[in-house]
Amino acid sequence: QVQLVESGGNLVQPGGSLRLSCAASGSIFSINVMGWYRQAPGKERELVATVTTIGYTNYADSVKGRFTISTIDAKKMVYLQMNSLKLEDTAVYYCNAEVMTPLYKKLEVWGQGTLVTVSS
Repeated sequence: QVQLVESGGNLVQPGGSLRLSCAASGSIFSINVMGWYRQAPGKERELVATVTTIGYTNYADSVKGRFTISTIDAKKMVYLQMNSLKLEDTAVYYCNAEVMTPLYKKLEVWGQGTLVTVSS
């Protein structure tokens, strides 16, 4: 069994910063990709950013230049540094990972989500 646990969500004013963290645990042989998605009220879940084990990153256009994704493979952690936050960044942020188990089974895993509220 593999679990992802997010932390760092909070209430922040427009223009402020937050750092989200996600820790992977369980029966993991390797991690292929880790990323962050978000879902705002009344909207579908959308990609925020992803990072591969070789460091290739991908960002949604709406967050480019403001958000930075990073990972520490040895600790099975992924972070999302969010700067210059806007009202429209308000959402539940979900951690996602594609992992390989010791039995070479590929799994896609989601965290429970952490709420980011941008408000004055």
